[in-house]
Amino acid sequence: MEHAVTETPRLTESAGAVFAVLAQAGSATRPQLASLAGLSKPTVSAAVAELENARLATCSGTASSGTGRSAAVYGLGPASGSVLAVDLGPARTRVRACALDGTLLAEATTPRGRAADAVREALAALPADAPMRAIVVAVGDVTEPDRAGTGMRPATAKAGPVFDAVSVALPPGVPVHLENNVNCAALAELQEGAARGRGSFGYLRIGVGIGLGIVIGGQVLRGANGAAGELARLPYPWDDDREPRQEALEAYVGSHALLRRAAQAWRESDGPRPRTAERLFALAAAGREPARALVARHAADVGRLAAAVTAVLDPGLIVLGGSTGADPQILPGVRAELARLSWPTEVVSSQIGDLGTVVGAARLAVAKGVQTVTGGAHTED
Repeated sequence: MEHAVTETPRLTESAGAVFAVLAQAGSATRPQLASLAGLSKPTVSAAVAELENARLATCSGTASSGTGRSAAVYGLGPASGSVLAVDLGPARTRVRACALDGTLLAEATTPRGRAADAVREALAALPADAPMRAIVVAVGDVTEPDRAGTGMRPATAKAGPVFDAVSVALPPGVPVHLENNVNCAALAELQEGAARGRGSFGYLRIGVGIGLGIVIGGQVLRGANGAAGELARLPYPWDDDREPRQEALEAYVGSHALLRRAAQAWRESDGPRPRTAERLFALAAAGREPARALVARHAADVGRLAAAVTAVLDPGLIVLGGSTGADPQILPGVRAELARLSWPTEVVSSQIGDLGTVVGAARLAVAKGVQTVTGGAHTED
């Protein structure tokens, strides 16, 4: 089923402003649109008529005011289209298709090796004639423009193969934007998670890998190379007898190392050895040793990493996420180690969990989609 970009008539500046407000509000009357857009009622009336003619807005009903009068309620029209968010996670691929007001239209989840199938499944649930406005693909890598200037590419080989595999299923001609997966999750926490109302914070993800989403003044900090928050590149270890290796810190803190430590610590009398981090944490929650000791040590390691983040950023708030980072069992240990090594910093667990990356990617895709529709808005003579 083909979902390509549909050409949108070039909107006037006022129509573009009203469309952006309507996308954010979901539905609104003309007086509400005038108030939200800061435009006069006649200007809004003309803008709404323009959007209706382009099928970008439609009357969805009426609402009664306190005076007994009824006012038309407007929502996005069928030509406004949809966007796609793709989370290429370490174990599975999650896909969401949303309308430009953020309404969820379709979603799919598959193992990572079947990433293209998840995209096709979500696209198949959309109307064939609905224009696709933007695609955001979240990858566990730094992103950069490609040399040809035709799009974006993962900066290293880490996410390249899976990105190439999913690319074949993406609709042709639709703008594709790559974003780091931890940055996407940080956006989700900012907009609808544990960091709502906080302008600055650090989102510390601990799982198979490690990463930091840095939000300053409500904006994600990406850095000159798009690599801000790549904690795996912190020099480790700092030791007289050992040279730091690239990404050695990730190899030490990540869940694979946690399971290796479990294998070394486990005795036959302890019962079956946990083969996954989830099982290890479940045993710790049940009070089993040495699982409790291993989780406590992991919490201290994460707390030291949080202290390094605090030393550089002093963010005031750290949100813990990721497959092991978000587990509430490590929260007290992280708080204690951070308090021992640094200055007062609030530490909380993620409120969104595994869906954080695709939720944040969908939010970003919606913003990109609205820009696609309104980008050609011009001022009338």
